[in-house]
Amino acid sequence: MNLIDSALEARLKAHAPYSHFLVGAALEDIDGRVFLGCNIENATYALSVCAERVAVLKAISEGARKFQRIAVAADTDVLTPPCGACRQILWEFCGDVEITLTNLHGKTETLQLRDLFPRPFDDSFI
Repeated sequence: MNLIDSALEARLKAHAPYSHFLVGAALEDIDGRVFLGCNIENATYALSVCAERVAVLKAISEGARKFQRIAVAADTDVLTPPCGACRQILWEFCGDVEITLTNLHGKTETLQLRDLFPRPFDDSFI
């Protein structure tokens, strides 16, 4: 299964009873292992977790440390990029990873994280 198909599959596992906005992510490490994530909502919204962060945290918890790309799938006409919090987590754990955005209509766009997050905060400031 390719990375986009994996993200689309992960999207179907989302827990989004409030927004009904299902998002899936598939993160590939340098060894070719794929870690899936879906958004998981909470009634407070503030405690909800995005698909991209779920994928990263699952990968880290499984021992993955180097990543090459991520695909993010949502049911929107305009492709949905990661939110600001996800961009920060992706930068911190994945670096300038390749991101493919996709929707249910087969539209895709691939770019580097630096194009979405041009001035990231990282350990160089600490």
